[in-house]
Amino acid sequence: MSNPLLSLAHPLPFDRIRAEDVAPAIDVLLERARGRLDAIAAAPPTFEATLGALDAFATALDDAIGLVSHLEACASTKEIRAAYAAAQPRVSELFSSVPMHDGVYRALIRFAATDEAKALVGPRRRFLDKTLADFRRHGAELDPEGKRRLAAIDVELSQRTIEYGEHVVDATAAFELIVADEARLAGMPAAAIEAARESAKSKGKDGFRLTLQAPSYTAVLTYADDRALREALYRAYATRASKPPHDNRPLVRRILELRRDKARLLGFADFADLVLEDRMAKQGAAARAFLATLRDKTRAHFEAENAALVAFRRELEGPTAPPLEPWDVAYYAEKLRRARFDFDAEALRAYFPFERVLEGAFEVARRLYGVAIAPTALPTWHPDVRAYEVRDADGHVIASFYVDAFPREEKRDGAWMHGLLTAARGRDPSARNVEVLVANVTPRVGARPALLSHGEVETIFHELGHLLHHALSKVDLRSQAGTNVAWDFVELPSMIMENWAWEREALDLFARHWETGERLPAALFAAMRRARSFRAAGAMMRQLGFAELDLALHCDFDPATSKDDPVELARAILDRHSAAPLPAEHAMAAAFGHLFASPVGYAAGYYSYKWAEVLDADAFSRFQREGVFAPHVGRALLESVLSKGDSDDPAELFRTFMGRDASIDAMLERAGLAS
Repeated sequence: MSNPLLSLAHPLPFDRIRAEDVAPAIDVLLERARGRLDAIAAAPPTFEATLGALDAFATALDDAIGLVSHLEACASTKEIRAAYAAAQPRVSELFSSVPMHDGVYRALIRFAATDEAKALVGPRRRFLDKTLADFRRHGAELDPEGKRRLAAIDVELSQRTIEYGEHVVDATAAFELIVADEARLAGMPAAAIEAARESAKSKGKDGFRLTLQAPSYTAVLTYADDRALREALYRAYATRASKPPHDNRPLVRRILELRRDKARLLGFADFADLVLEDRMAKQGAAARAFLATLRDKTRAHFEAENAALVAFRRELEGPTAPPLEPWDVAYYAEKLRRARFDFDAEALRAYFPFERVLEGAFEVARRLYGVAIAPTALPTWHPDVRAYEVRDADGHVIASFYVDAFPREEKRDGAWMHGLLTAARGRDPSARNVEVLVANVTPRVGARPALLSHGEVETIFHELGHLLHHALSKVDLRSQAGTNVAWDFVELPSMIMENWAWEREALDLFARHWETGERLPAALFAAMRRARSFRAAGAMMRQLGFAELDLALHCDFDPATSKDDPVELARAILDRHSAAPLPAEHAMAAAFGHLFASPVGYAAGYYSYKWAEVLDADAFSRFQREGVFAPHVGRALLESVLSKGDSDDPAELFRTFMGRDASIDAMLERAGLAS
């Protein structure tokens, strides 16, 4: 039987891929990629022979390791995990070696001096300039010893970050709390209690099983009257992967050390400056200044919110009520929201059955971008996974994608979009992009469908935004296609989609009671809208805390000289952004996969969420002015942003859509923080 990883194409062979296919496929694909690099080094100095060939030299390898990475994240087994852990460092070494390939770099320099190169404009000019800058930034001009050191750093970074991610998955899956007495679950929604009962049954146990998976954990922290129960889950979650046998503390220090060594080797002051040079912020100092501006505008609102929450608790429990602890904040905040807005967020679930939410998100995409999304039959990696295809306004199939929406023990937590196959559709309009939308939303319980919280609805819309950015890409070069854009720009297409989960015109397309078919009642919608900015300052400060700890660890912390524990330093920073003092053992950085589960990921770039939120709110203001489903505005966003990938400077793409530079005002106004 032929190895399915050697010639990936639509439809992807999820029914045939085995762990034992990984190593031999990677061997072959690495050899082919190295041969293509050598061919580029000897090629004539033309665009197609150098940059064109470089754009495509490792497509098959990139697709194969990406698919294995996907399986390791969504259908992990010991065998797949071991195969991925063995293959990824070798692939990382190959990609890291490209800028240090003397022959390829000389070929690019030769081409840059030709009349053809000097005449380049538009995306091809951008690709040449960025490629040369990227080669220099990643070691092309290092001496031989420097290149060897850089290659070693990249291989070890790949190994350590894989190990970190595995520890988080294992630590999360290892925790369970069996509650025998249902009375201890008082206050929790009936659906969450039933889910806990079903979870226990699935493990052959009596009672109610609570876990650190998001649906279970969030339900306890938000609704459980039993304070000791809330505390137990909070402490378990806040210390994930910080103790043997899944202890990430040493890995955090080592990853930071490797990143700092890499930055210094390449001539940068720190890892943030290395990473941000080709992003919108350009430098770590600019990102920190941006965060400081938001913090200054948020601080007074944050303090007022916290004082109001303390006062509300005293109204309920008297002046001698104990101080708020972290496991109290969500619980009392939900009670305050109900009291202030006559709004029970759980009441929304009945109107958000998962299938309708998904169909509604697809309909929003159709109205905005003219695409049609329909189910299709494809092999998948789990029975819960659904497959779909995307047709453009002319009826051509341009993408296929999968939706893997519910938590499983062999699956990482969180939500993300992963481009499995990325096509250069500008060159070949018949080529097909392939993506996966992954989430961990509330699953079905018994005969009742999966009923989502409104936050989970936003998650589906968010990840669909990423997916459409990838699917609707139409550029000539794979390296510029889809979501291959600056990380402080990549969240714009996803975040802007969340806005339609708040618009009556959009909600009327899908928000129906799962039993009666009744539309979302006007009073409930109005209460939801009134409560939208409830404790927005707290949410803002939480994100600013994550972003600040990220930059502090990647700008200020020197693992070579500091005896401090970076996990403790992170806790101290988060404590300054928290509504309640964090416990001494708080170790969130030990499970912060966005920062430490890949060689780069969001490292030194977590600020991007807030940066992109400014872009998103400002861009959506045009829809608010001209119509939330105005076809010409949706088409403008498609043509100026979604289809363009990285074919132009992101700031210029934004200006094309808005006619001006971005403003912070719309984001502050939406959050109720404008005053």
